[in-house]
Amino acid sequence: MTQLDPGVRDAMVALGAAAKKGLGDPVLAELVMIRASQINECAFCLDMHVDVAVEKNGESAKRIALLNSWAEAGELFSERERAALALTEAVTVLTEGFVPDETYELAAAHFSETELAHLIASIAAINSWNRLMVSRRIAPGGPAW
Repeated sequence: MTQLDPGVRDAMVALGAAAKKGLGDPVLAELVMIRASQINECAFCLDMHVDVAVEKNGESAKRIALLNSWAEAGELFSERERAALALTEAVTVLTEGFVPDETYELAAAHFSETELAHLIASIAAINSWNRLMVSRRIAPGGPAW
């Protein structure tokens, strides 16, 4: 697919990189990527972001294993991380057609306006990647684009 539309791939890569950079916390960025990918059942993105979280950012296997149950994991995840994960779930699922006010306000209490914009952009970017990979049925280790 790289040969078919490199412009789309390049734009997606640039969006993800800019959003992550503005977020400033690479561990948190990967937790967001992993959590959205869990919800969307994107094995390709899960494989890639778990590797980045563990190998590049030193994330623990325990936190990765419990990420799917972050809300019940107590203080294993910081308040800031829990706020980001709650927002990730709300934006990814949009169950009520919008992000609940209390979820947005919780995130806004832990992130500056700029950080919050980058967090939402990161969530949007990974959801787009998830949809591209799941739609194409790309398995872990497969061709990304």
